[in-house]
Amino acid sequence: MSTYKAVIIGGSAGSFQVVTKILSSIPTGFPLPILLCLHRLKHVRSGFVEALSLKSNIPVIEPNDKDSLKPGIAYLAPANYHMYVELANRIALSTDDPVNHSRPAIDLSFITAANAYRQKLIGIILSGANRDGAMGLKKVHEHGGTTIVQDPAECEVKTMTEASLQITQVNYVYRSDEIINFLKKSVRS
Repeated sequence: MSTYKAVIIGGSAGSFQVVTKILSSIPTGFPLPILLCLHRLKHVRSGFVEALSLKSNIPVIEPNDKDSLKPGIAYLAPANYHMYVELANRIALSTDDPVNHSRPAIDLSFITAANAYRQKLIGIILSGANRDGAMGLKKVHEHGGTTIVQDPAECEVKTMTEASLQITQVNYVYRSDEIINFLKKSVRS
């Protein structure tokens, strides 16, 4: 059995391609839930899930408030909602004020996931144009989770990954192929 209970991925500008690549490379029946907190246009309600689903080997859904997290499903934070992880392995959605000019805020998703899963969480920060996610990844690290930052040299926009590297001694700085290999390896029994 995997020692992990969940994967959380945060990204903004330049991360969509990488997320698509990850979802198309992990196997069907992946044994963990994957939480996706990606900055997106708040007024565009459709198309995003569909675009990710086209290439994904696992279902991609926008959760409803209080949905339970299940293995082998990717949960995409809905446009204009913060996505929290509750201790009971459930999602909570909120329309509280934006954090780091963002709703969903990557920091909030990561901090609540870190509290819920502690050392059994894999936190991944991808390409992005602001510092959102850096504090959240630091919390994953402080709670003993595994932290991965996309190699800034591969990022379309390095602000988010560099901000994360400035404040956290991360476990791994990986290119997208290495992130995929890590995810596949970490869940093999």
